[in-house]
Amino acid sequence: MTIGVLALQGAFEEHMRMLHRLGADAFEIRKRGDLDRAFDGLILPGGESTVIGSLLRELQMMESLSEAVKNGLPVLGTCAGLILLAKEIEASEESYLGTMDISVVRNGYGRQLGSSEKRALFLGKEIEMRFIRAPYIKEAAATVSILATVDHKIVAAQQGNQLVTAFHPELTDDFTVHRHFLDIIRKSR
Repeated sequence: MTIGVLALQGAFEEHMRMLHRLGADAFEIRKRGDLDRAFDGLILPGGESTVIGSLLRELQMMESLSEAVKNGLPVLGTCAGLILLAKEIEASEESYLGTMDISVVRNGYGRQLGSSEKRALFLGKEIEMRFIRAPYIKEAAATVSILATVDHKIVAAQQGNQLVTAFHPELTDDFTVHRHFLDIIRKSR
């Protein structure tokens, strides 16, 4: 199993380390040509969604990635990755990949000083969740499964082969989220 990890910004190295520890191959996606490689899944890491979105446009990768996800490529979006996948971003007239039927609030947990760690249930298992200027899902279509909430806010969800978290599972020692993502990939084959 090979996973492409968008490596334009954010904690992409931490995602790659987790994948390697779980026995999956991973490579960095830095330019349009990297999309020509065969891969079974995609990770969109955290970072600054507006910067990543601008880079995806500048590198002419936005349309290719959006089409791949719409055509069933399994994807895990964490923090900014969640924002990139959302069809609607509150207080913004544009979206990025726009493949997931969710509406998100950017910086829903406040600025950098509002960063925090919480423990909450994800698919019935209590895990550590690290929030860094995190978004949250304000609304989700009926086709979206809610996987975790914190303080009455949706912080993890899945729609088909798309999995998103408002928190950073790659910054913990818990493999629950990444294992679930690898299971999504296995089932999609």
